[in-house]
Amino acid sequence: MKASILGFLRVFFALVCAVFNLTSTATAADKHPFNTDDYAAMHRARAVAVSPDGKTILYQILFDGTSGPVNKHDWHLIDASGENARKLELPERFEPAGFTKEGNALYGILPVGQLPQLAIVPLVEGGPTQILALPSGIHSATISPDGARFAVLGDPRKKDPLSQVHTVVENDETSLYVVGASGTGGGWWCPTLKDITDIAWSPDGSQIAVVTQWPKMGHHELHSFVDVCGAGGTRRLAEIPNGTSGIAWAQDGKELVFTSTSTPVLTPEHIWTVPVSGGAAVDRTPNLTGTAVTAAGDARGTVWVEMHKGVFSEVDTYRGGKLETAYRWPDGVVSGLPVSPSMASSPPVLAFNVSDPNHTENIAVVKGGEELRLITHEGDDTLANVSLGEAKVVHWTAKDGTKLEGIVTFPADYVAGKKFPFLVLPHGGPEANDEFRFDWFSRVISGMGYVVLQPQYRGSTGYGADFLAAIYQHFGDRAYNDVDSGTDFAVAQGWADPNKLAIFGWSAGGFMTSWTVTQTHRYKAAIEGAGITDWLSFIPTSDTWQVDYDARLQEKDSTPMLQFSAVMHVDQVTTPLLILHGEADVRVPAFQGREYYVLLAERGKTVRMVTYPGSPHFPRLAEQRRDVFKEIQDWLKRYNP
Repeated sequence: MKASILGFLRVFFALVCAVFNLTSTATAADKHPFNTDDYAAMHRARAVAVSPDGKTILYQILFDGTSGPVNKHDWHLIDASGENARKLELPERFEPAGFTKEGNALYGILPVGQLPQLAIVPLVEGGPTQILALPSGIHSATISPDGARFAVLGDPRKKDPLSQVHTVVENDETSLYVVGASGTGGGWWCPTLKDITDIAWSPDGSQIAVVTQWPKMGHHELHSFVDVCGAGGTRRLAEIPNGTSGIAWAQDGKELVFTSTSTPVLTPEHIWTVPVSGGAAVDRTPNLTGTAVTAAGDARGTVWVEMHKGVFSEVDTYRGGKLETAYRWPDGVVSGLPVSPSMASSPPVLAFNVSDPNHTENIAVVKGGEELRLITHEGDDTLANVSLGEAKVVHWTAKDGTKLEGIVTFPADYVAGKKFPFLVLPHGGPEANDEFRFDWFSRVISGMGYVVLQPQYRGSTGYGADFLAAIYQHFGDRAYNDVDSGTDFAVAQGWADPNKLAIFGWSAGGFMTSWTVTQTHRYKAAIEGAGITDWLSFIPTSDTWQVDYDARLQEKDSTPMLQFSAVMHVDQVTTPLLILHGEADVRVPAFQGREYYVLLAERGKTVRMVTYPGSPHFPRLAEQRRDVFKEIQDWLKRYNP
């Protein structure tokens, strides 16, 4: 009898397993590789502010959709516990930045006519919206730690009455306007400061730390300045012969903390401090192996640092001269700095934006004082119908012995031992990095059946000052060799079919693509988006600081600018090349792509150029973004089938 029961149970268990396996197989069969429809539909969440009582988090739900401007969004509130999520009905085009002192209203930017202005919008129905209007609008607003005033950044100049007739080419100006929370008692503080990039209220709300930087036009090199500004005037603390990012008060208002560098790079990378009483600025992390991207302080005096360590990013704290890890996201990244209440009297509630390769950006809060816990799950509904391949961090050594890191993303149907079509995807920047998060570029391309590798070449952030600075005067050899060694690595691992290799990149990655096809014929198809092809003309025409990673003047010696310009080597190109470019791009002007296209076409090379009307550095219309990937897919199918 006992044996019969056991036999019955075995048969029953086998049947259950069979049914379960059939169900699992059917479910898997219903899924599909990630595509542009999934990208368009997928929502993501981003924390913006925490209420003064610490109980409520203001956040955005963003998605790109299938038409119109991307980054469509709704505004929501959610309890810090993760409960009671609700959508807000706010004035159209209002972009809230935070809560007012009482927590019953939001402040932010609301366009009035064609100018963005400071607005206070009540959370209760029927309350009036208050607006502070400046003649040329504002850029941003920050509330003081006591909630009594706003620090507003804006252009102090009056609007040009002939702006519809002509455009005067000159540098933008950004100055500081301080006004009471009621909209009264406003005025320009420290009006001699006209190129402000960062500000921070002092702990007592009486002063503001200000960072200014030389504008690009009129200067060949980047310089920064740190001042303390009050109603009575300004006091200069430091001149920094490089770029900076962020500013925070520390040691009870006795010290200012920011990130900067002592190398020729444009990217701030170390923690620096300067005494408020006066004295030299000092690099506090001279031996840092990662990259301290930026720093900011909260209303309780904690200094937070966005830290990149390779392809992972975390939040650190800086206190007492020490930089320490504070929060990480398992198998993923913490994006940016934490969000917390703006009032000094508020509780220490923190909200973080996190992501990993299998989940898009969502919000996490601190649980038990240390661990982070998700309280939103946007995008999971879309991804439930998607079959994602594995994404993992890999390491290899370049031919010259340089240790390199990258992220490889496999197609959903990847089988070990089988060679797949391969695409190397160098990132933009170039002083930037890819992060181990949900990357829709690599996911869409892997959804086409490709193994995708994102190499972190020399010049990438996250690997220390020497690695970052190694790109200077060597973008076209060291960085290029690093990217090409990534392809060697993928072939050696057996992932990549050596007869089906492709390369695609945007911006600095577009440069890398345009340059690569002049150096090797191994790739069957190449796509460059908004890439630099002629450094000599690019340097003075881009809207951002770029010196070809060589500070010499072109009239003194143009060789450094020409030696890595793809337009000087067009006769060497044999790879079919697709060029994509926004017509309104001011970061990499569209003539860069057109010049390369014309030179290739007149030499009978296989080349196609597609431009996007009204598009800046990367398209902001959903239709255009979808077309980008249609063009990529069609090109790959045609030349790398």
